[in-house]
Amino acid sequence: MNNLKQQLSLSIRARYPLIYLVTSEEIRAEEVLEEMGRTIGKEVITWTCSEGFHPPQGNAKKSTQPEEALKYIDASDKKAVFVLKDFHPYFEEQKILRHMRDLVNNLKRSYKTILLVSPVLKIPPELEKDITVHDLPLPDANELAEVLNNLLEPYRKSQKVKVELTQDLQEKVIQATLGLTRNEAENVYAKALITDRRFSKDDLPQIINEKKQLIRKSGILDFIGLSTTLSNVGGLNKLKEWLKERGGAFSNKAREYGLPEPKGLLMLGVQGCGKSLSAKAIAAEWNLPLLRLDVGQIFDSYIGNSEANMRKAIALAEAMSPTVLWLDEIEKGFSGLKGSGSGDSGVTQRVFGTFLTWMQEKIKPVFVIATANDIESLPPELLRKGRFDEIFFIDLPTAAERKMIFEIHFGLKKRDSKKYDVDRLAKEADQFSGAEIEQAILSAMYRAFAENREFTTEDVLLSIKETVPLAVTASEKITHLRQWAHKRARPSS
Repeated sequence: MNNLKQQLSLSIRARYPLIYLVTSEEIRAEEVLEEMGRTIGKEVITWTCSEGFHPPQGNAKKSTQPEEALKYIDASDKKAVFVLKDFHPYFEEQKILRHMRDLVNNLKRSYKTILLVSPVLKIPPELEKDITVHDLPLPDANELAEVLNNLLEPYRKSQKVKVELTQDLQEKVIQATLGLTRNEAENVYAKALITDRRFSKDDLPQIINEKKQLIRKSGILDFIGLSTTLSNVGGLNKLKEWLKERGGAFSNKAREYGLPEPKGLLMLGVQGCGKSLSAKAIAAEWNLPLLRLDVGQIFDSYIGNSEANMRKAIALAEAMSPTVLWLDEIEKGFSGLKGSGSGDSGVTQRVFGTFLTWMQEKIKPVFVIATANDIESLPPELLRKGRFDEIFFIDLPTAAERKMIFEIHFGLKKRDSKKYDVDRLAKEADQFSGAEIEQAILSAMYRAFAENREFTTEDVLLSIKETVPLAVTASEKITHLRQWAHKRARPSS
């Protein structure tokens, strides 16, 4: 936050004519701008289409029309920052846009600055070179602690509400709400408080569930529950060893030792061999929140929205750090890269560039997990050292790994694996992926259930014989993938 205040102050003192502050938190933005105005000795005057100017500006106080507002700003001799809220829709009107462009040169020769505040970034091409863009960061742990304490203070001595908030619990509660706006965090705290007229460790799961709902509203990130562990992933021993070595690297002890946080991991390989399952298990193993980025939801038909959505996703992931950010089948998400520039005016290229730059330069502990099936579609920039800590190739499971996978799935189906000929099943399921092994067991269970009996080894063997694995139908593609990964990626087994 201090960095933002400093950057805004420098831009205003340097007479930048137009500044764009992207945020949905108008009240926080006003507080920041008021404090900055006092620091640099400038009045902060706000305008909205519903109320006009505030504080009222004489005859201009009822100037709720955008053109009238711009005329007043142009004629004003005040040393002020004029904050225009939600002004971006008016850029579609040619007269307003022309007036704003005329204002730019006058503002450069004055002590006035126009600062646009909006939850979305929409800049017309005519103003691209004159606007400086800043993002209001989401509240950090200190600000959320202040919100929580301010909410609880009236109730600490109350007999009606019981507050059981230790220092350790407070840290966990604040950690659970990182990534929310100040209003969202306050609402979550208040709901937890009034649910059972007390505030204790029992409210933590409720707070996390509320957070899931709020993150889902973004439409870009999904909060994935910690539903599996590495023990449920068969094989991949080298990958597991690598992960366990880095499990404690997000701690303060690791910083004191001189270690940076791990950057990320790219897993590529055959479909159905555990890449997505491993991504979920990594977050559970490290006890970190798992966010899935839906790249398809990033792209928007409006100019500038796609780039803004990517910045929003990155900001949300960083605000929740330390966290794991998962991009499943990343090659499909950025599939338009090769044609970007002709069909989409370079939007895909710019969005991908924003993501790559962030991966290279990020300072917040966000561990990026990307999975891919088709290496031909992966851009070379993504594979360069520095983007990821390691690239792992996940091949079809070996006989020993297939045996382990069968045992895991029998256990997940609440069956005793000792009652089945697992060695024979593993041998017969040669070239089967983990997903295909699971489907063979499910197919056997459906058959036995329809006949009102328990499924047997023979049922699973029959399902195996009826299945043509992907390794057979796409053998050329898998062979090419193995050849590519031989000297370019690290084996996971």
